[in-house]
Amino acid sequence: MRNIPDVKIGIVAVSRDCFPISLSERRRAAVVEAYRRAGGEIVEIRTTVENETDGERALLELRENGCNALVLFLGNFGPEGPETQVIQKFGGPAMVVAAAEESQHSLIDGRGDAYCGMLNASYSLALRHLRPYIPEYPVGTAAEIAAMIAEFVPIARVQLGLRKLKIFTFGPRPYDFLACNAPIKALFDLGVEVQENSELDLYAAYHAHKDDPRIPGVIASMEKELGEGNRMPGILPRLAQYEITLLDWAEQNKGASEYFCFANKCWPSFQTQFGFVPCYVNSRLTARLIPVSCEVDIYGALSEYIIACATEIAPTLLDINNSVPADMYESEISGKYPYTLRDTFMGFHCGNTPLCHLRSGEIKFQRIMKRSLEPDTEPDITRGTLEGDIKPGKITFFRLQSAADTSLHSYIAEGEILPVATRSFGGIGVFAIPEMGRFYRHVLIAKHYPHHGAVAFANVGKVLFAALKCLGVEDVAFNQPKGMLYKDENPFA
Repeated sequence: MRNIPDVKIGIVAVSRDCFPISLSERRRAAVVEAYRRAGGEIVEIRTTVENETDGERALLELRENGCNALVLFLGNFGPEGPETQVIQKFGGPAMVVAAAEESQHSLIDGRGDAYCGMLNASYSLALRHLRPYIPEYPVGTAAEIAAMIAEFVPIARVQLGLRKLKIFTFGPRPYDFLACNAPIKALFDLGVEVQENSELDLYAAYHAHKDDPRIPGVIASMEKELGEGNRMPGILPRLAQYEITLLDWAEQNKGASEYFCFANKCWPSFQTQFGFVPCYVNSRLTARLIPVSCEVDIYGALSEYIIACATEIAPTLLDINNSVPADMYESEISGKYPYTLRDTFMGFHCGNTPLCHLRSGEIKFQRIMKRSLEPDTEPDITRGTLEGDIKPGKITFFRLQSAADTSLHSYIAEGEILPVATRSFGGIGVFAIPEMGRFYRHVLIAKHYPHHGAVAFANVGKVLFAALKCLGVEDVAFNQPKGMLYKDENPFA
């Protein structure tokens, strides 16, 4: 089961009727050849759009070839009305690019003026309230356009994924984490479906799977995955039963949606009634690009899913949790890495990060829960976390969130996880983001973001930023460099 879309791109060339149509067609063929030579797959739509009738034919070709993403290519100036109608009627993710002139020796009959045509196209796009992806510099040679198309693929995947996504929730969002209680109207504005369920629904479904014949097979899968990290094998049957329960629920309830993720209640009554901590199952499903967020964090699950579409790499959800102690910074970071103490922090959660991102993951028990639920006994119902230090490497912290007025806002901050032992518990790592201290104060605090952030295990800010703009999210914050003041930052501080 693949829980993110496959992108099938069709390229449509356009031509203003006072320019040679052959110029646009020849340039389109060169782009297709360059993209395929680089390893990409693309459908070359043979109809070149000069007028509205051509546009209808091109749309028919796109549908017949099963294309779900569109590259509109200005091989010459292009007819701004018909070409933008194609994008409007296509209705899916679209990108607009234009051909650069090829040689000083072909600037009479071989000049296409697509540089100029992009300007007129942009005006017509605005008239139709369209938001296609336009690269930072959208004019190029065949090889350059091919590279732009490759950048468009994950942006299109995000848009396609959200249009057919359903988020399942179990339980009310916790009162103690009021920050997770964001309005869900904005999700429907994005085309995302939300099915909210009670913990009792989950409890009944879980017990209906008692003695399910698939449980031994899932246990064997867990044992193989964990290897020496299988420190508490007695809890695996309960976890396997729970994993099957969630997957069956999604299959039986996703309806017209194609993709899904979960935002589930996970404490404190979960442990007393289900008899385990669900973190390891959450990690396993997320590893399959089926995010399961903690504490009914609906926008956390959404943010993880966006990352999954953007990267095709399993994400995770972490608390932006605690500062790095000064003595750890001095002994392990200072002089070795180009970060100040305030650039660093620890990202943590109980044990939901996929095993592939941990240095050495082990099944353990949730220490914080045990203090209140099993203070004087060996851990039983608090078992089920997957714990270990998170592997070093490039990351992007990201969140898409609804404000109280249901407007969407987001942040994107690129950085890295440092190869520093955390000396702590849970799924945890030492993170470094340039100018994190200012970002923490003037974005995360000032804009009222919750403690959860989704983590992409790559520097993928460019894709996320472009995807958000195509979705109509205007407020996208980032970790601004020194000398670039935030709106409310004290210039005298």
